[in-house]
Amino acid sequence: MDKMLVPATLLLFGALGAAQTVNFDSSPIGTVPAGWTVAMTHAGGAPKWEVLKDDTAPSKPNVLAQTSNDRTGGRFPLAIYEEVNITNGTLTVSFKPISGSGDQAAGLVWRYKDPDNYYIVRANALEDNVVLYKVEGGKRISLAPKGTPSKTYGVKHPVPKQTWASLRIEFAGKLFTVLYDGKKIMEVEDGTFTGSGKVGLWTKADSVIHFDDFKIESK
Repeated sequence: MDKMLVPATLLLFGALGAAQTVNFDSSPIGTVPAGWTVAMTHAGGAPKWEVLKDDTAPSKPNVLAQTSNDRTGGRFPLAIYEEVNITNGTLTVSFKPISGSGDQAAGLVWRYKDPDNYYIVRANALEDNVVLYKVEGGKRISLAPKGTPSKTYGVKHPVPKQTWASLRIEFAGKLFTVLYDGKKIMEVEDGTFTGSGKVGLWTKADSVIHFDDFKIESK
């Protein structure tokens, strides 16, 4: 594929599948990047996803940002990448919590069917924790890490404000492995959604978050 046609996406193909890194650097400021759609779980003000310039970005100059600060509880803005539909693979993203008085949460979405059915793992800078959920029929349900009691709510982990970090999810069958800044912090098992689905980014309520270097690896 001619890289001039997809300047914001690096594509690599290998024996196990395909890898892409989307860095938003050639997308016009103030727009939703080509290949992405905006959605939302539950009610509230409309989400606002847009490409912005951020001189602190891991790969300068641009980021994809969710900038709406509607505080409606249980409101989950979604940016869905329409170019892939995978069952097993890995997602990695760099993120920076910018603001939010109710939440400062950044998440990765996989096996996405529609705004009411998908998996999501998110890191919250106000709670200093990382939690993996399923959203089934519009209801968000936390899934306990392996080896912990069934009602365990994710893992405690520092999530600094105004600081870039990376979140990674590896998903193969029913097993999900979560890494924060390259370090494994939990595994979760669940069999609710086993087929292929789209992937994307997620925030909650009034979370204003910058995202960069969204990497997708299919297996």
